[in-house]
Amino acid sequence: MAIVVNLDVMMARRKIGAGELAEKIGITPANLSILKNQKAKAVRFSTLEAICEVLDCQPGDILEWRKD
Repeated sequence: MAIVVNLDVMMARRKIGAGELAEKIGITPANLSILKNQKAKAVRFSTLEAICEVLDCQPGDILEWRKD
């Protein structure tokens, strides 16, 4: 896939666990895991906004495009 989700990197930089992040952004740990492990086919802007707010980052810190 050309779009890479660097959520785990940002979580490590901010020293926040998956359970805590999931609770703060209002999604289930299972759905966060799907996003974190490159299995998601889409992400809601509201979810991306909540992630960026909690992690104090920009969408470009989370999502990256790589040429296949």
